[in-house]
Amino acid sequence: MSSINFDPDQLRRLAAILTETSLTEIEIVEGENRIRVVRAPAGVTMFAGGQGVVAGAPAAPASSPVAAAVPAADDFSKHPGLVKSPMVGVAYLSPEPGAPPFVTLGQAVTSGQTLLLIEAMKTFNQLKAPKAGTIARILVAAGAPVEYGEPLLVIE
Repeated sequence: MSSINFDPDQLRRLAAILTETSLTEIEIVEGENRIRVVRAPAGVTMFAGGQGVVAGAPAAPASSPVAAAVPAADDFSKHPGLVKSPMVGVAYLSPEPGAPPFVTLGQAVTSGQTLLLIEAMKTFNQLKAPKAGTIARILVAAGAPVEYGEPLLVIE
C-alpha cells in the first residue's frame, strides 16, 4: 500500500464544513490524490483505501461496531462473496436509529437474510444475502450514499 500524504487540519476543516452546511459528503481530487469526507449517523471512524483517505464525521455516536480499517473496495472486486448495491440510494445498516444492525462482522448469515436497507426515492429496499456464509467485511457506513454496483459487504 502506498503512503498517502494529507493534512489533518484540512480534513478537520472539511468535516466542519459538512456540519455547518448539512452536506453529507465532500470530495477533493488533485491529480492522483483524493480526499473524501462523508458524514454518516453511525459512521466509520477513519480508513484509507485506494488513492485517498476517507473519514466519517458522525452526527451521532456510532451505535454499531464498524471495521476501523477496511481495505479498498477494489481489493474485493473479484471476491465471490462480494455483495454490490443493486441501486443508487442511501445505505442503512439497522432497521431504525438506535436499533441493532442487521449484521455485524463475523456474524453467520443465511441465504435470503436481510443484510441492510437501501433507501431510494423514499422507499426502503431490503438487500438480502445471496448466499449463506460469514460477514467478512462491511464496506459501507450507515447513512452513506451508495451507487449502483458499489461494493457493500463481503460474505465468506
